[in-house]
Amino acid sequence: MRFEEAYGGWQEGRLTQEEAARMLGVCEKTFRRQVDRYEEFGFDGLLDKRLSHPSHRRAPVDEVFELLERYKQRHRGWNAKHFYGWYLKDGGARSYTWVKCRLQDAGLITKAPGRGKHRKRRERAAWPGMMLHQDGSKHEWVPSMQWDLILTMDDATNEHYSLFFVEEEGTLSSFQGVKEVIENRGLFSSSYTDRGSHYWTTPEAGGKVDKVNLTQFGRAMKNLGVHMIPAYSPEARGRCERMFRTHQERLPKELALAGIKDMEGANRYLSDHYLRAFNEEFMQPAMEEGSAFVAFIGHDLDDILCEQHERVVGKDNCVSFERLKLQIPPDQYRMHYVKVTVKVHRNPEGKLSIFHGPRRLACYGPEGELKEIETKERPRASGREGHTSHAQTIGSK
Repeated sequence: MRFEEAYGGWQEGRLTQEEAARMLGVCEKTFRRQVDRYEEFGFDGLLDKRLSHPSHRRAPVDEVFELLERYKQRHRGWNAKHFYGWYLKDGGARSYTWVKCRLQDAGLITKAPGRGKHRKRRERAAWPGMMLHQDGSKHEWVPSMQWDLILTMDDATNEHYSLFFVEEEGTLSSFQGVKEVIENRGLFSSSYTDRGSHYWTTPEAGGKVDKVNLTQFGRAMKNLGVHMIPAYSPEARGRCERMFRTHQERLPKELALAGIKDMEGANRYLSDHYLRAFNEEFMQPAMEEGSAFVAFIGHDLDDILCEQHERVVGKDNCVSFERLKLQIPPDQYRMHYVKVTVKVHRNPEGKLSIFHGPRRLACYGPEGELKEIETKERPRASGREGHTSHAQTIGSK
């Protein structure tokens, strides 16, 4: 069918022979040969005759049967290399690979396990913003307190863009780290993470990640156009792990020296003192001049870097979300939203919003208290002063 389409286009003059050949993925000379065979024999002329004829180099069945019988009767249990030496002494003319494959196909010897791939130190990214690492490390950062330290760093320079403590690593802490990077530097190209359940869905423990059924974090990265890369071994995250060892050696001592014992004070110390000093000491220049960061323009970042959960509005015009009752206030678009499917967004600060399609219906605090929707001024498009689009009107409301 593909050939018929290209042939018809060439016959009608819509395509040159070169264009038709490129369309089929062959050279111009091959296309002319196919045209000649097609015009003489029809579609049968396009069939590859090699597929219907056995190779002239194929060994006869009797030779294969004799080889297997010899192995069974006199050499059972020998490995392929050992048996091949005796096979040559008896006048055999086939290669070692041929003999080994015939024995393996018959189930007389087993295939040796693979040696594994050759490992090589991965070169750093050439520009800042090409690849960012994000991970968490649980440690006793202050006496009798186990916290997770969330790190987001650049592969090219080792620069730490975000560093803070949380009770437990998860989706919201990952969103917070990414948000700090985008707000301060811009949009980056790729993210390198472990296979934690908040980053990836892994159907089988220790197996490949599912790149179709995305997590909340994966969905947000896809919306931003950030490519996610999973790490399949601790060695793959070596740069991040080495940084955590340095932090575990230094941070507890500095926090103790500053007399800090609570998480709020520790995070304040990280942002005010530790992060800047650490970057000055451990940052290194990128391999090439330039930057892969791109300014983030467009949507509200909080509406992307957030958890999104579908809910059906109850008969009381309320949405139930994690033991909270979120009352939808009246608006000018509908009398009520009973039995309507909406989305509940929860941002890294714990604030909640309810969306019906692109329209934000209400905002709430972490405890479910109704807040006033914040309006944001949007720049007008050039050449259309005084005009406000319907989407802008909805967004402002």
